[in-house]
Amino acid sequence: MEEKNRKQIRKTGRKPKIDPAVHRYSINLNDEDNAKFLALFDQSEMKAIAHFITACIFQKTVKTVKIDMNAVEYHAGLTKFFGQFRGIATNYNQIVRLLNANFSEKKASAYLYKLEKQTAEMKELLLKVLILTDEFEKKYLNKE
Repeated sequence: MEEKNRKQIRKTGRKPKIDPAVHRYSINLNDEDNAKFLALFDQSEMKAIAHFITACIFQKTVKTVKIDMNAVEYHAGLTKFFGQFRGIATNYNQIVRLLNANFSEKKASAYLYKLEKQTAEMKELLLKVLILTDEFEKKYLNKE
Protein backbone atom coordinates (compact mmCIF):
# COMPACT_ATOMS: atom_id res chain seq x y z
CA MET A 1 0.00 0.00 0.00
CA GLU A 2 2.80 2.39 0.87
CA GLU A 3 4.47 1.74 -2.47
CA LYS A 4 1.35 2.91 -4.29
CA ASN A 5 1.23 6.12 -2.24
CA ARG A 6 4.87 6.85 -3.02
CA LYS A 7 4.26 6.50 -6.74
CA GLN A 8 1.24 8.80 -6.60
CA ILE A 9 3.12 11.68 -4.96
CA ARG A 10 3.62 14.40 -7.55
CA LYS A 11 6.62 16.62 -7.35
CA THR A 12 5.56 20.14 -8.10
CA GLY A 13 7.45 23.37 -8.11
CA ARG A 14 10.74 24.34 -9.58
CA LYS A 15 13.36 21.72 -10.44
CA PRO A 16 16.43 22.03 -8.23
CA LYS A 17 19.59 23.38 -9.87
CA ILE A 18 22.41 20.97 -10.57
CA ASP A 19 25.10 23.29 -9.18
CA PRO A 20 23.43 25.87 -6.94
CA ALA A 21 25.38 28.94 -5.83
CA VAL A 22 25.13 28.76 -2.05
CA HIS A 23 28.46 30.24 -0.95
CA ARG A 24 28.22 33.95 -0.17
CA TYR A 25 30.84 36.56 0.57
CA SER A 26 30.56 40.10 1.84
CA ILE A 27 32.85 43.07 1.22
CA ASN A 28 32.75 46.62 2.49
CA LEU A 29 33.68 49.60 0.32
CA ASN A 30 34.21 53.22 1.19
CA ASP A 31 32.41 55.95 -0.78
CA GLU A 32 35.20 56.48 -3.29
CA ASP A 33 35.65 52.78 -4.05
CA ASN A 34 31.88 52.31 -4.25
CA ALA A 35 31.63 55.13 -6.80
CA LYS A 36 34.36 53.50 -8.93
CA PHE A 37 32.66 50.12 -8.60
CA LEU A 38 29.28 51.48 -9.67
CA ALA A 39 30.86 53.33 -12.60
CA LEU A 40 32.48 50.11 -13.80
CA PHE A 41 29.22 48.24 -13.31
CA ASP A 42 27.33 50.84 -15.37
CA GLN A 43 29.90 50.64 -18.16
CA SER A 44 29.59 46.86 -18.29
CA GLU A 45 25.81 47.14 -18.84
CA MET A 46 25.30 43.83 -17.03
CA LYS A 47 21.93 43.37 -15.39
CA ALA A 48 23.09 41.75 -12.15
CA ILE A 49 25.82 43.00 -9.84
CA ALA A 50 26.60 39.42 -8.79
CA HIS A 51 27.41 38.43 -12.37
CA PHE A 52 29.62 41.50 -12.73
CA ILE A 53 31.53 40.71 -9.53
CA THR A 54 32.13 37.08 -10.48
CA ALA A 55 33.31 38.17 -13.94
CA CYS A 56 35.78 40.59 -12.33
CA ILE A 57 37.04 38.08 -9.76
CA PHE A 58 37.65 35.28 -12.23
CA GLN A 59 39.02 37.72 -14.83
CA LYS A 60 36.43 36.99 -17.44
CA THR A 61 36.36 39.71 -20.01
CA VAL A 62 33.55 42.15 -19.52
CA LYS A 63 32.44 43.32 -22.93
CA THR A 64 30.67 46.60 -23.44
CA VAL A 65 29.12 47.57 -26.73
CA LYS A 66 28.23 51.19 -27.24
CA ILE A 67 25.93 52.05 -30.09
CA ASP A 68 26.24 55.58 -31.39
CA MET A 69 22.73 56.45 -32.54
CA ASN A 70 23.99 59.44 -34.55
CA ALA A 71 26.19 57.13 -36.59
CA VAL A 72 23.30 54.71 -37.09
CA GLU A 73 20.99 57.51 -38.26
CA TYR A 74 23.70 58.90 -40.55
CA HIS A 75 24.24 55.46 -42.07
CA ALA A 76 20.49 54.98 -42.57
CA GLY A 77 20.27 58.38 -44.27
CA LEU A 78 23.18 57.54 -46.57
CA THR A 79 21.59 54.22 -47.46
CA LYS A 80 18.34 55.94 -48.45
CA PHE A 81 20.29 58.60 -50.35
CA PHE A 82 22.23 56.09 -52.43
CA GLY A 83 19.05 54.11 -53.02
CA GLN A 84 17.56 57.24 -54.54
CA PHE A 85 20.67 57.64 -56.72
CA ARG A 86 20.17 54.10 -58.06
CA GLY A 87 16.56 54.95 -58.88
CA ILE A 88 17.64 58.12 -60.66
CA ALA A 89 20.21 56.17 -62.70
CA THR A 90 17.51 53.76 -63.86
CA ASN A 91 15.22 56.63 -64.82
CA TYR A 92 18.12 58.39 -66.57
CA ASN A 93 18.71 55.39 -68.83
CA GLN A 94 15.01 55.13 -69.65
CA ILE A 95 14.78 58.84 -70.49
CA VAL A 96 17.78 58.68 -72.82
CA ARG A 97 16.30 55.70 -74.66
CA LEU A 98 12.91 57.41 -75.01
CA LEU A 99 14.48 60.66 -76.24
CA ASN A 100 16.51 58.87 -78.89
CA ALA A 101 13.54 56.76 -79.99
CA ASN A 102 10.76 59.37 -80.06
CA PHE A 103 12.35 62.73 -80.86
CA SER A 104 14.41 64.16 -83.65
CA GLU A 105 18.16 64.32 -83.15
CA LYS A 106 18.14 68.10 -82.60
CA LYS A 107 15.35 68.03 -80.02
CA ALA A 108 16.82 65.00 -78.26
CA SER A 109 20.23 66.67 -77.99
CA ALA A 110 18.61 69.81 -76.48
CA TYR A 111 16.88 67.75 -73.82
CA LEU A 112 20.01 65.69 -73.22
CA TYR A 113 21.98 68.91 -72.67
CA LYS A 114 19.55 69.92 -69.90
CA LEU A 115 19.78 66.43 -68.44
CA GLU A 116 23.59 66.59 -68.47
CA LYS A 117 23.49 69.86 -66.51
CA GLN A 118 21.33 68.24 -63.84
CA THR A 119 23.65 65.24 -63.78
CA ALA A 120 26.67 67.51 -63.23
CA GLU A 121 24.87 69.14 -60.27
CA MET A 122 24.12 65.70 -58.82
CA LYS A 123 27.77 64.73 -59.22
CA GLU A 124 28.86 67.81 -57.23
CA LEU A 125 26.31 66.97 -54.55
CA LEU A 126 27.59 63.39 -54.37
CA LEU A 127 31.18 64.61 -53.97
CA LYS A 128 30.08 66.87 -51.09
CA VAL A 129 28.33 63.91 -49.45
CA LEU A 130 31.48 61.79 -49.78
CA ILE A 131 33.60 64.55 -48.22
CA LEU A 132 31.14 64.91 -45.34
CA THR A 133 31.15 61.14 -44.85
CA ASP A 134 34.95 61.06 -44.64
CA GLU A 135 34.89 63.90 -42.09
CA PHE A 136 32.20 62.11 -40.08
CA GLU A 137 34.18 58.86 -40.04
CA LYS A 138 37.38 60.62 -38.93
CA LYS A 139 35.66 62.66 -36.26
CA TYR A 140 33.17 60.21 -34.76
CA LEU A 141 34.09 56.70 -35.83
CA ASN A 142 37.87 57.06 -35.40
CA LYS A 143 38.59 55.65 -38.84
CA GLU A 144 41.62 56.88 -40.70
